[in-house]
This record gives sequence, C-alpha cells and structure tokens, in this order.
Amino acid sequence: MTHPVPKPWILGLTGGIGSGKSAAAQCFIDLGIHAVDADHAARWVVEPGRPALASIVEHFGPGVLQASGELDRAALRQLIFSNPEQRRWLEALLHPLVREEIAASLSRATSPYAILVSPLLIESGQYRTTQRVLVIDVPSELQIARTMQRDNTSQAQVEAILQAQAQREERLRHADDVLVNDRDPAWLKSEVERLHHFYLTLTGGH
Repeated sequence: MTHPVPKPWILGLTGGIGSGKSAAAQCFIDLGIHAVDADHAARWVVEPGRPALASIVEHFGPGVLQASGELDRAALRQLIFSNPEQRRWLEALLHPLVREEIAASLSRATSPYAILVSPLLIESGQYRTTQRVLVIDVPSELQIARTMQRDNTSQAQVEAILQAQAQREERLRHADDVLVNDRDPAWLKSEVERLHHFYLTLTGGH
C-alpha cells in the first residue's frame, strides 16, 4: 500500500529591498526546494496571449502595448499612477490571477516544503497563504548602500523606496524566522542550510 506523499507546507520568504532575499531563495533552490516568485507570477499573467493582457488592452487602449505586443509597463504605470480608480480596476483584475498562478505553481512542488518569495508578502496579505514566514533582514544602512550600488540610485530615491515598503518592524513582527544577511554569500549559504535542516524536521511548518 503506498502512502500518499504529504503535501509540502509553504514557507513565505520576504525581505526589504537590497536584503538579499533573491540570493537566499537561490540557496534554497540549490538545495532542491521548489520556489515561486510572486513578482514573476505577476509578470506571467500579463504575457502576450494571456487573457489578462487582452482585458488590459480593451480597458486602457492599445497605447499600453509595445510594438512587440508585450505590455508597456511604463505606459500603464503612467495611466494608473495618479488615478486610484484605474489602479483598483487593474488590481481587481490581476490579484486573483496572480494568486491562482502562485497556487498552481506551488501545487506542483515535490519538495518537503515550498517557498513563496515575495517582496510584499506582508503588505499584500500573501503571508496568510503560508504556514511560516522567513524574513531576510539587513540593517537599513547596509540595505541603502547595497541598493545604491546595484541600481545606481541616489540615497533620496532609496530612502523613498524604503519608506514605501511595509516598515521593517512590521515585517519582523510577522516573522517566524529571521536571517540577518549582513555578511558574505558563503555565510548566507550556511545559514540557509541550517534553516533548511530545521525545516525538514517540521510538520506543516510548525
């Protein structure tokens, strides 16, 4: 008699800009853990040929398309930036689709647990679909330095981005585990391995 393989539990992985959450996610992937990136899911649902893109074009007009037929994100952002009503319309269209996309991808996981990587895990309420939350945290000075180095942005721009993200305290309040990523990649890898071995001992994330 074969026992059904238990469904993987879901770990939510988040962290502020420049915290290294993508690097941490990659360490888990290298250990054979299935990971879904919420940002990628948000891009997939508006790819050419997907129903969402057709709805967006019908609603906003062909000006939101690039010549290649792909969504012109900058043009769309411009249209909804100062128009809360249009932004709500777009969110009402996309949020359920992104949720379905994430759920479908997570359901294909065959690893003991699976990871939902999302910069807005807390703000979007996505953490409610996970059994456990891991926050990759960095001191904010380091976060700003890393982001400026990566994106060539000015300090003021970075501080504005930090302001806009659910404040670090809020993220930490929801965290079951916190990994302070203030050293080198080798250290991050060893910390992820340590967490991974701990996670393998958990049932349903608890």
